Amino acid sequence: MVLCGRGKSLPEIGPTGFSQRLQPGTTANMKENRLSIRGKGAPTWENVVSGLILGPQDRSTFPMQASHSLDALAVAFDDDHAVGSAGLVLTATLAQHLGLEAVINDCVDLGRRPGHFLPGRKVMTLVHSMVAGGDFIDDADVLRCASTDEVLGHRVMAPSTLGTFLRSFTFGNVRQLDRVSELAMTRAWAAGAGPGAGPMTIDIDSTICEVYGYDKQGAAFGYTRVRGYHPMVATRSGTGEVLHTRFRKGSANTARGAQRFVRETIGRVRRAGATGPLTLRADSGYWSGKVIKACTDHDARFSITVRQTTPTVAAIAEIDEGAWLRLEGYPEPGFAELAETTLDGHRLIVRRVSLVDPASVLIPHWRHHGLVTDLSGEAAELDADHRRHAVVELAIRELKAGGWAHCPSGDFAANGAWSVIATLAHNLLRWTALIGEICDGPLVAKTVRRRQLGLPGRITRSARRLTLHLPRRWPWQEAFDVALTKLRAVRLAT
Repeated sequence: MVLCGRGKSLPEIGPTGFSQRLQPGTTANMKENRLSIRGKGAPTWENVVSGLILGPQDRSTFPMQASHSLDALAVAFDDDHAVGSAGLVLTATLAQHLGLEAVINDCVDLGRRPGHFLPGRKVMTLVHSMVAGGDFIDDADVLRCASTDEVLGHRVMAPSTLGTFLRSFTFGNVRQLDRVSELAMTRAWAAGAGPGAGPMTIDIDSTICEVYGYDKQGAAFGYTRVRGYHPMVATRSGTGEVLHTRFRKGSANTARGAQRFVRETIGRVRRAGATGPLTLRADSGYWSGKVIKACTDHDARFSITVRQTTPTVAAIAEIDEGAWLRLEGYPEPGFAELAETTLDGHRLIVRRVSLVDPASVLIPHWRHHGLVTDLSGEAAELDADHRRHAVVELAIRELKAGGWAHCPSGDFAANGAWSVIATLAHNLLRWTALIGEICDGPLVAKTVRRRQLGLPGRITRSARRLTLHLPRRWPWQEAFDVALTKLRAVRLAT
């Protein structure tokens, strides 16, 4: 009888290679046994069990367990060295090289109100929480688990502390955060994310941030009949960066504060390093002589949709029928035509659209869409460029998928601060992708989080050095390594 390491008796292996139970007093030659399973290793418990289960007719097959039951998988939350979103080291590296925490400490002054001490680490906690996909204050607690704070480069504050901090803001403090976002943009553009001397297009729009509580200060019903807030936002075409934002109450008219907002936006991008030609695109809600004057005063071109007012309709009616030119490539069965005239001394380009087959009716019904501009060029090219103003909705969609999904406080100024911090997180993600060359095509935050930020990791310490261990065979490892190298090469211009 042969005893295995588990204290069980094993059957002997006969000359034929199959198991046979030895009777008491019987002797067996172990050399023969070893030869009988030649090529399969020494006799083990698994070899013997296989011999017991299989018969002579099944010599070429072995039983294999396809998978194990997940019910037997033990789960324990006991690893102090784990990192939930290890890819945040990319955005944290850029933020550290840009000196964002120090900028916030210098610019934001809450006086002696609660949360005034070192506002930089509080703002950066909220920023990294939003970069990781958080849209509530409590979501910042994820950054406090295990060793996640080791990849952020700053102390992570508790959600209760962050709520107290936000409620201490006034409108003046929100404007201080505007200054922070401008300085951050200036430094990021100097590091390689800016337009430099090239042309840049600014898209301006507004949106409704819906809320549900009755105690939300400033929340009201607007033209959409939805309770919420009505912020303005200016974005950079091509990258989706937020150049400026202004938080407004829900009942604010679309054009409220538009002139000042345009002047501030153009001034910000000029100070940030955009020295090339600027073009502002906007919809009809921002069509006014004051907005146009703000553009001309700051040497910026404009392309703005006009409303169908009485002077506009009269100007369109005076266009000669022979001046309309067929617009190629319009989807069938409708068709479109272009013509141009002047309105209040500005160039007016009009596109009229018929959505029915002209052969089916005697007099087709036209819908007119006009824009005023001071740009030079072919009417068809300017009309196509103006319609690309719709890309601003992609930036708004990204904001609403992140920090703008909720307005967490009942205080208006706290929600205003939250909205600016959300745009800072939005931009930090894009600057990381631009400088780190993570994406070749359109930048979508969800994709960057999935591929570069959301991977798990583990921190180890050896010889006074921290090492972040990431999963082997990660599909986007090469892009991650390239991005980290480029971000670590960023130097703050002095």
